[in-house]
Amino acid sequence: MQMHQVRYFLALCEELNFTRAARRCGVSQPSLTTAISALERDLDGALFHRKPSIALTGLGRMVRPYLDEIARNADHARAVARALTPRPVADRSAHQAVGSSA
Repeated sequence: MQMHQVRYFLALCEELNFTRAARRCGVSQPSLTTAISALERDLDGALFHRKPSIALTGLGRMVRPYLDEIARNADHARAVARALTPRPVADRSAHQAVGSSA
């Protein structure tokens, strides 16, 4: 399972349309479809009914909270890492110069 697959799954859950979900994720529709299919293979089952319209399957409904939590935790980890990573000295001096001119 890869992070982009999780994000594509969550976008598709909200959009219920492969084209709109792909646009929202900034990828082509075939790329999103391929990623969702790979995630379904990883999880050993279909996550979405495709016809007559897109809808979550039972498996999709069961895994959605877990995949949502994975995405939230990844966002949180990214935010913590950014907060703890020191900025380069040049950035700090430019920020101080801007701050001192006020």
